[in-house]
Amino acid sequence: MFKQVRSTALGLGALALMASTALADGHGGPYAPYSGTTLIVNFPAHPHYNAVMKVLPEFTKETGIEVEVDQLPYLKMRERQTLELAQDEGEYDLISYVVFSKADYVFADQLENLAKYFMNPKLADPNYDADDLIDGYVQNIGVAGGTKGYLPGPTGSLFGIPFGSETSVLAYRKDIFEKHGIAEPETYDQLLDAACKIPEVEPGMGGMASRAASGHQASHAFLLHLAPLGGRVFDDQWNPIINNAAGVEAANALKTIVDCGPEGAMSFGPSEAANAFANGDAAMFLDSIAFMPGFENPERSKVVGKVGYAMHPMGVRRGSQTGGFGIAIPKNAENKEAAFLLMQWLTSKKGDLMVAMEGGNPSRFSTYQDAGLNEKFPFSATFGEALQYADPDWRPIIPPWGKINADIGTTMSKVLTEGLDIQEALDGVADRTRAVMEEAGYYTWQ
Repeated sequence: MFKQVRSTALGLGALALMASTALADGHGGPYAPYSGTTLIVNFPAHPHYNAVMKVLPEFTKETGIEVEVDQLPYLKMRERQTLELAQDEGEYDLISYVVFSKADYVFADQLENLAKYFMNPKLADPNYDADDLIDGYVQNIGVAGGTKGYLPGPTGSLFGIPFGSETSVLAYRKDIFEKHGIAEPETYDQLLDAACKIPEVEPGMGGMASRAASGHQASHAFLLHLAPLGGRVFDDQWNPIINNAAGVEAANALKTIVDCGPEGAMSFGPSEAANAFANGDAAMFLDSIAFMPGFENPERSKVVGKVGYAMHPMGVRRGSQTGGFGIAIPKNAENKEAAFLLMQWLTSKKGDLMVAMEGGNPSRFSTYQDAGLNEKFPFSATFGEALQYADPDWRPIIPPWGKINADIGTTMSKVLTEGLDIQEALDGVADRTRAVMEEAGYYTWQ
């Protein structure tokens, strides 16, 4: 059995009491065969999953199924899963996975195809309404085996459900923008103009706080601008095109943002960038919706009530990121059917709204349209609007991506900190990426 649980949704004694109460109240139905089962799940330490922890007791109350949660920082979670999923018998019945793990896990045949569960009338809730799930999230996080291997298509299958998914929106200081007559940025030209104007008119304040730290964070920041500015990492034949004009423009945009950013900007990860904005050290923050509720929390933010929220600015196209987390059933799980019931309950209309009301990230269109949610979190309406532009292909989710992503991030860091020529830097990335793809077999049929 599971040896070390960092955080449990509820004490085992209380869970057992809730389970017996549920049975006494007649809460059986599809859950009755699994009452008393203990599911062990692996979730990240993340605002969405902190909200999930608050609603898990309701699942146990309704179903009699107990839940223990191993909650880890998401990079450590990936390390643990890499070891755990390779075992013949795994400890986890349900896992959350960060989106770029999808390709690795599916390629290694470590996740259950969900078709047989949704085909089983004893398990599948007829009121689940899968059409209500946000398309871009499902495509980006849940589907593999279709177009390009990681997007929907005739050969694609569903291996996970988006849960804790994210898109990018712009937070900006309404008071500062109004004070200096700066318009809410609708385009990249406006965004970059504002980023460098702010330090001039507000001495000591950076224009925009952004990720920039070497490695994944710098890569993420670059890719955040690449898609809306018309770029991609590859063309449709897997030829690297990251070094074309759009790639150069995206790198220049990131460099401008960091150069005009707050003190210490070159070393920022996402938390540092969000904290800079929350502390009033920057006038803008373009990143995941996961950080936005914190800006309205008076215990964590100095800018409560001063923040406006807008869609990711438009370049050649609108193209906000899709990312975050999904949940899946490991192939080596012990309690797969009960795990599916938990997955289905959490991502149902009821479950999704419950989690959202506790501060989580909705995975359904209907949740974003809920009047109660928008009253509690007024910025949710902007998030819902942004989702129509969420781009499931803003980065390639393929098995070689980890190596390519690391190279992009290291190279971008040299552009930001050492002044490496952008065209030269991206040409090097393109050459090394082609070698990685050659070795992985992507040009076998050419």
